[in-house]
Amino acid sequence: MSDDPTYLQSALSQIKDKVAVPPRSDVPFDVTARQVPSVPPPAAFLPTEEQFYKIDGHGRRKPSHEFLKEHFLREGRLTEDQALTILRQATDMLSAEPNILRVRSPVTVVGDIHGQYYDLMKIFEVGGSFADTNYLFLGDYVDRGSFGIECLLYLYTLKLWWPDRLFLMRGNHECRHLTEYFTFKRECIERVYDACIESFCALPVAGLLDDKFFCVHGGISPDLITLNDISQMNRFQEPGSFGLLCDLLWSDPIPNFGHETEPSAHGPGIQPGRMFEHNGTRGCSYFYTYEAVIKFLEKNDLLGVIRGHEAQDAGYVMFRKTPTKKFPSVITVFSAPNYLDVYHNRGAVLKYANKNITIRQYHSRTHPYWLPNFMDGFSWSLPFVGAKIIEMLLAILSICSEEELEDSSSSEDETDERNLSEVALSPSEVAARRQQIKNKIMVVGKMQRLFQLLREEAENATELSADSENVQPRGPRVGPDALGVQGNQIRRYIHSFDDARRFDIANERLPEYDDPPTSYPMVPAPSMRQPLHAHMQRTWNSGNSTPTGENEPSAEGDEDNSERASPAPPGGWPGFGMEELIRRTLEEDDADGGVVERLAERIARGRKATGRPRALKRHETA
Repeated sequence: MSDDPTYLQSALSQIKDKVAVPPRSDVPFDVTARQVPSVPPPAAFLPTEEQFYKIDGHGRRKPSHEFLKEHFLREGRLTEDQALTILRQATDMLSAEPNILRVRSPVTVVGDIHGQYYDLMKIFEVGGSFADTNYLFLGDYVDRGSFGIECLLYLYTLKLWWPDRLFLMRGNHECRHLTEYFTFKRECIERVYDACIESFCALPVAGLLDDKFFCVHGGISPDLITLNDISQMNRFQEPGSFGLLCDLLWSDPIPNFGHETEPSAHGPGIQPGRMFEHNGTRGCSYFYTYEAVIKFLEKNDLLGVIRGHEAQDAGYVMFRKTPTKKFPSVITVFSAPNYLDVYHNRGAVLKYANKNITIRQYHSRTHPYWLPNFMDGFSWSLPFVGAKIIEMLLAILSICSEEELEDSSSSEDETDERNLSEVALSPSEVAARRQQIKNKIMVVGKMQRLFQLLREEAENATELSADSENVQPRGPRVGPDALGVQGNQIRRYIHSFDDARRFDIANERLPEYDDPPTSYPMVPAPSMRQPLHAHMQRTWNSGNSTPTGENEPSAEGDEDNSERASPAPPGGWPGFGMEELIRRTLEEDDADGGVVERLAERIARGRKATGRPRALKRHETA
């Protein structure tokens, strides 16, 4: 570079022309101000009684739906008593309704919502006001989305204000079994959750629209002959894995509906006259055929079936028309756009007025982001920070170079006497010191593996999980240490609705095991298919060992091993907390190829490293 001042001034002037340097200000920078003022802050207050309640036209005090709408949009919370007030009043009102709701047009029929509160606001904009239309919801208000309790409390509040205009039905997710398995229970404190479960049992299970359309969440059943079968059933219970209540909430149209007797990609076809087939996708209930639907409609003098329960790319699908009325025999409506933030689907509602059906589609809205399992940012960062600290410890302990660790054993023998004399230690003291250092290195290495697994858990904590054995990644990972939340894993596999549907098919089934919750926030909910759980299960299935490498008790009954190992439950491992993970990790007995032994030998003998230490990123044991 030239020392000419003119040259330097010219270079600086060119830099100033290209880079806008803000002028210095004597006003101190406010570190407490919001960095993006256009984004309103969350509502960090609990509502007062004056804010929460409103007097209606008859002088009765009710929860204010106008206040709750804006309060929930700003991520506001309610007191426990306020939430319980809404739930108990709604439960009393729902309990007084019949099993089959009688709804008159004009009406807007809404499918699954699944905790997408901000899209629920879009539904009311598209569907119209209560002065112009009734609303019929087909169920599945909670689970899988992050705002299930907001959706439920807001809809219950609207029900209290418009009991004859808003109609709520039960979906398969409105039960204890699924809300414990998926995400909804984690949104609520215990008393509120129990009150929600009680309200679910009070929800009606079917609807009759203008005495022409049978509305239900799932579909028909072999036990359903006439509508009177529903009227006489007991709906105030937890749904079982079979029976009429189960089928109303869980059944689906058979694949290739309307042409199920013909060979297709789903199979060779079924014999004519078959009405129902076992629903292998759900793990319970039935697939119903076109013939079964036609028979049900003719028996009850109906035009068609309107249902939810299945995600649809366009937000809806109309199945084969009836032979006499030429009307779609089954219509599926799904109202959760961009389902789980990865499906890329549109939402839809069905509007029926003046004997005409109109489908209104819409796209998803942005919503506040929540970390998986509703964890806080500090807990989220722990595995990342822990992994880096462990790498630092390994770098400190690994004072020998790669070349020194690969020295021949003869070279080690030649230096033994000189090293012993230099450090003035007896052979027994050197052996003891070597063992201590070896133990420390092993502990650090095992802890590093633990934090690596936990960090992968955090980065992959999502309801969907790509199967690495069946799917190849499309594109490079952003970086091995990127704190990516769902972005570096599942979303790189999903590029269409069909991709998401294929990955999510396991979560459509009725859960078959009850995995106890964990106290450690990094271990995901049982519904989240995680690499750590899969790794543990593969390790168990690969041989006679526990997920951490411990030997399984022998057939003859090895007492020592029996005390340490326990049979694996189907689907998960009990006590999967942080303390258990650390204990199991430290008890591993992995083959290290002699590297730890040689490293401990070098450190114990006090020999100084002569080569260049390895880079931090290479100090990994997993």
